Amino acid sequence: MHFKLPSLAAWSFLLTSAAVKAASMPSKVYGVNLGSWLVLESWMLPQEWLDMGGESCTPCSACIADEFSFAKAFPNTVDGIFQKHWETWFTQADVDTLKGDGINTVRIPLGYWIIESLVDRQTEFYPRGGLAQLIRGLQQLQAAGIVAILDHHALPGVQTPNQMFTGHCTSDVEFYTEPNYLRALTWAGVMTALSHIHPAFTPVFAIEAVNEPIMDAAQTPGYGTYQENFVTVVRGVEAALGVQIQGLTNPQSATNASQAILDFSSSQNNTRFNSDVKTALQNTASILVEIASANSTQFDLTRSGRGQAPLVTNFMDVNWQNDNPPNPAAAAWGPQAYDNHLYYVFGGVAAADPTDYMISICNLNRVQADAALGDSPLWFGEWGLPTQFNATDAFLQQWADAQKLAYSQGAGWIFWNFKVEHSTLAGNLSREWSYIDGVELGYLTKDPSAVHNASVCAPFVNAS
Repeated sequence: MHFKLPSLAAWSFLLTSAAVKAASMPSKVYGVNLGSWLVLESWMLPQEWLDMGGESCTPCSACIADEFSFAKAFPNTVDGIFQKHWETWFTQADVDTLKGDGINTVRIPLGYWIIESLVDRQTEFYPRGGLAQLIRGLQQLQAAGIVAILDHHALPGVQTPNQMFTGHCTSDVEFYTEPNYLRALTWAGVMTALSHIHPAFTPVFAIEAVNEPIMDAAQTPGYGTYQENFVTVVRGVEAALGVQIQGLTNPQSATNASQAILDFSSSQNNTRFNSDVKTALQNTASILVEIASANSTQFDLTRSGRGQAPLVTNFMDVNWQNDNPPNPAAAAWGPQAYDNHLYYVFGGVAAADPTDYMISICNLNRVQADAALGDSPLWFGEWGLPTQFNATDAFLQQWADAQKLAYSQGAGWIFWNFKVEHSTLAGNLSREWSYIDGVELGYLTKDPSAVHNASVCAPFVNAS
């Protein structure tokens, strides 16, 4: 996919210095995911989903259970319906609560369709208007002093089969193809540029390349090359905007951000700047003009990234995949961090028994195993309190403490999710899946850096 660049005559001002981006990675990440906001997963808000006009089914591909099927079924009303959802699911009250609970980081799951130019409207169906909502939310987070990770949660073509979190429940997985890799690279370029020159994106310190790719590396052809290209696109956009990147020089003295990226892409002879990278940079330049001139997202293209720090590029760690996976550490160029997700409730980690759960978590060595392969710093970008058994309140408090202690051995943790619907249909979901409820119920401490019992693991360490 290649976009035609509009005339830049009207944008021929000199790049001006912007305020230095304030966001940086916290010394320890204490975070929550803003799940079901800009990528809706209907299992977390079952009553609202039905009220919107959606359906519930197993498997989720058999009915209107995701954003794709909803937009396809209701093409004339989907934008307005989702606008209401976006405005009410994540609000200023939620920001205030998270700040009061000591949260310093949010991970924001995003679909590729938030950049609307990347969507093929003949075959792909998603709501419009999400970028303006992201801008609104980032402004609120900035005011609260909470930093953000932009997580590419739902990739073009779908990266994992039959999952609501991809935006399209389908067994037809086509992300791992040249055209969709290119669309994802363009997405990364646009988000990188916005993070440096759009004032609302000040809280952003990291961009995650792919949420939860297929675990079998034999089913993800080209993924290692994509990792290298992703990092190169991010660093190329940054260098074009005046951010200092080791090994890259920007001879441009020139113009607006869009033209600077376009000129920079054509000037690179470095072998890392292959045709896909250069095309993604050119597409980024084009899309920036569209976003900058749209009423709901407009911003000043004459800003630069001079004086700003590079973003942290972020990947699922090498141990997320099996079957000889590529190591994302090989793609690092500048600051990079790694992500792992750990859910016991789905099985395969420990026996469905409180004691086995505690033995497993209290002897977890994922931080050390990743570091030995160069995947450090590592944060745990998704975890929660759900179990395979009926957990008591006392156990959930222990379970929360033990997980926090384990994950804090690395760069920190990000709970899934910040909240879950309260309804008869949702039942007790929020008891184990909602961070806000977990604090209110006393399972999670009001101070995220604290635990109820620092010795909670003592009886289980080195147990068999």
